[in-house]
This record gives sequence, C-alpha cells and structure tokens, in this order.
Amino acid sequence: MKGQRSAKLRLARLGDWHYVSAMTDTHTALTNPLPLAQALIRAPSVTPRDEGALDTLQAALTALGFACRRMPFGEVDNLYARLGTADPVFCFAGHTDVVPAGQEASWSAGPFAGEVHGEALIGRGAVDMKGAIAAFVAATARYLDGTKPKGSIAFLITGDEEGPAINGTKKMLQALEAQGERFSHCLVGEPTNRTVLGDMVKIGRRGSLNGVITVTGRQGHVAYPDRAINPIPALMEVLRALTARRLDEGNAHFQPSNLEVTSVDVGNPAHNVIPGEARAKFNIRFNTEQDGEALKSWIGGEIAKAQQGFTGIISADLTVTGDAFQTPEGPFTALLAEAILARTGISPELSTSGGTSDARFIKDYAPVAEFGLVGASMHQIDEQTPVADIKVLTEIYHDILTRYFEVFA
Repeated sequence: MKGQRSAKLRLARLGDWHYVSAMTDTHTALTNPLPLAQALIRAPSVTPRDEGALDTLQAALTALGFACRRMPFGEVDNLYARLGTADPVFCFAGHTDVVPAGQEASWSAGPFAGEVHGEALIGRGAVDMKGAIAAFVAATARYLDGTKPKGSIAFLITGDEEGPAINGTKKMLQALEAQGERFSHCLVGEPTNRTVLGDMVKIGRRGSLNGVITVTGRQGHVAYPDRAINPIPALMEVLRALTARRLDEGNAHFQPSNLEVTSVDVGNPAHNVIPGEARAKFNIRFNTEQDGEALKSWIGGEIAKAQQGFTGIISADLTVTGDAFQTPEGPFTALLAEAILARTGISPELSTSGGTSDARFIKDYAPVAEFGLVGASMHQIDEQTPVADIKVLTEIYHDILTRYFEVFA
C-alpha cells in the first residue's frame, strides 16, 4: 500500500494529475488515456528538450510494474521500459519530442496547455504522437488487469524523432542489442491515418537521400569570361542529367521513386558578375527497387561526366537517411488489421506512403508496422485529435496485445 501511495504521489507531481490523488487504484487511473495525454502535452518537449515528458511517462510505466531506464545520448534523453523476461517481446515504439509551436497567438488554446475544447484535445503532440503514447499506456494497463502476458512488453521511446534522429532510436537499438535485448515485433504509434481512424497501417517506408551539389568556379566580370569560370552551366548539366532519369516504375507496394530539386542557390545580386560558386539541393524518395548506395554511385557518375572538360570543381554531399523497406504481409500484419476492423469497422489499407519515421531503424531488428491517430493536423497550428479517437485507439492497442500473445506466444 505504501508503494502504491508513493507511485500515485509521483504521478500527480510529475504529470500534474490532480485526479490521481483521489483514486484508490493507480492502475485503474492509468486505463484512461486522456489525463496522460494532457500531462505529456503540458511538457513542452520541443526537440531536443524533454521538459519532464519522459519523467511523466516513466512514472506511469513504473506504476504498472515496468523496469525503466533512461538512455541519454548527447543532449537527447530516451526511455526504455520492459515488463517480463520471456519471449516473445512486443514493443511499443514512439517519441515524446515535438516540433515547435509556431505562432502561439494563432492557437485557439495554448499549444502546451493540453486543453479539451468541445470534443477535441488540442496541443502540440496531441496527434504526433503523445496521444498515441498515452493510448499505449492505457491499453497496457487494461491488458495487465488480471492478465499476465505469455512473454514481454517493451516501450522504446525517444526524444529525437522530430530532430536529427541521431541520438535517439538508432543509438538505443544499437546499445540494447549489445546488451542482449531482442524484440519479436514492434508497433510504432505514428499518426498513419489520413482521414478517419482505421484507414491506414504503414507496413513500410520509402528510403530518403539528401543531396547537395556544389560547383566552385572563379568569380569575374561578365565582359571578360576568359578570366572567370562560371559554375552555373556545370551545375545545370548535372541537374539535367539527374532529373532526366526515370528511376523506376514502382512496384506492388510502392509508388515510383522520385527525385526533386528543392533549392538552387547562387547568391549573386549583380548582372555584371560571374559568380564563383553555385549550389543545388535535392531529395530522392526511393522504393525497394533502389538502393541508397547504388543511387549515390549513380549520382557520382553523373558528376564525373560533368567534370570532364570543366576546369572548376564539382563536389557532392550525399546522405542516405534511411533505406526503403517493407514488412511482409503475414500473421503480424493480419493481426493488426483484424484488431482495427473489429473496433472501427474499417479494413485498413496496408501502405508504404508518406515520409520517414524511426521504423527505418527498427526494421533492422524486428518486423515493424505503424498505426496511430489521424495525421491531418500534425505539425500545424491547433494540432488536435478527437478525444473519442484516443479512446478507440486505446481499445485497438488493447486488442492487439491480446491477439498478439494468443498468436505468437
């Protein structure tokens, strides 16, 4: 009893949960996702700051019996929690960091107030993805009410998904693997749905390559081109070659790979000056028909062709932030779809659309899928989600846990 009171007091202090002190059972309190979602939103955890978000989450998981440990890397704090020691290990993964609020005066409620207006919870992170993390916890609390899993449940929570994604999930996974931790399957709570809860599960993601091409010439007067080296024609030649190639036609699970030039910069305000440098940025979103290293090799080859006969210097900075992947359809994806259908009446599309997520790191360690709230307002002013959606999402996650240990244990 003393330990239970201590857990309740810590929850109330860290999460500003005034209602907890009035509850006779902390476990029961945690089955309601809304107060935890509000408490998490009230921590203004703009990457890389934490501002108490992980303290709040850790207190909740500790109260449920999880062994928790913090895994800081650089200026980023992260949390790993596990309940149980046996296989299989089902892992909930996500992030408590959020993007900046933007113009706070434009919000209809404080971006970090966690207020409910009408039927919607408003706040930065309500959708992406503190609402889903609260649903993770509430679903787990409900599942553990009288049930002992025939395996283990883990939480892999980072504070670095919205930022560089250097000191978060990737380093956590590397460290946990070195310590002997293994995951059987993983579910990421990203806001995957387009218009209504249940319409989409992400079972893969396209890869992403960021490129910067810099052409260095020699500045000079336009009337004396023989005394200068104009970098712009060489840059245009490279860009023409890169944009002319159709990379592929896509496949059954992915749309065609696509290269987009996102910036061309010369920084020359004068008409009578040949600039000394020109630079272009581009991004390639690629499917499983492509490989990041092969794309880098192709770009390098086009640069080498343009360099021939050019007396300036053409260089490239190419970074693959994630390779394309697809989790094969099978018992795990079927289990997710069945749980969603049972609670929403919708058979979700199994999709690989959208941007990148930390699933690109997790896929090297375990089969991974993503399912969360409706993403229409993520990163926007007045980011919000219907309270009803958080409650239904909790029910879906609870059903997933139940079905998972029935199928894989």
